[in-house]
Amino acid sequence: MKIEDATSVEVNDYRVIVFPASRPFTALEAKKITEYLYDFLPTWAAHGKPLSASFKIEKNQFVVVCVDEDKELASGCSIDALSGIMRNLDGEFQLGFFDRMKASFIENGEVKTLKLQDFRAKIKSRELSDDIEVFDFSKDSYLNFLNEFLLPLKESWAKIYLD
Repeated sequence: MKIEDATSVEVNDYRVIVFPASRPFTALEAKKITEYLYDFLPTWAAHGKPLSASFKIEKNQFVVVCVDEDKELASGCSIDALSGIMRNLDGEFQLGFFDRMKASFIENGEVKTLKLQDFRAKIKSRELSDDIEVFDFSKDSYLNFLNEFLLPLKESWAKIYLD
């Protein structure tokens, strides 16, 4: 299994796990993340059974891992093992992968990330335009990821902050 560009037609609906960073990766960070995951994913297993998985770095700020659960289901222990690798990277580079109190969005073609309370305040005060697009890290299938990972503010989870 390999994650391709979003322009390809995908018929399998893999499980997706997104690790959103609080800022863009440096070249060194992207290289290290790639090396860690290239080393880890071929050995990743659930209860001793190998998992078919791949990853990509999206927008130079989000690590997207896909698992083909038609072949083998990812277990809690296997997800913990992946999270351990990502926690190591997070600790080494202070990437904020596990800070869930943030929002990432695109404004004027640029990916930006704010603390959730600041994001909400800027929407309410109209400092952020209604034309921004908002990332949704809760997508857990590849088809949902392709279709709903980035949505206009008015169609996103953040629409609750609009008056």
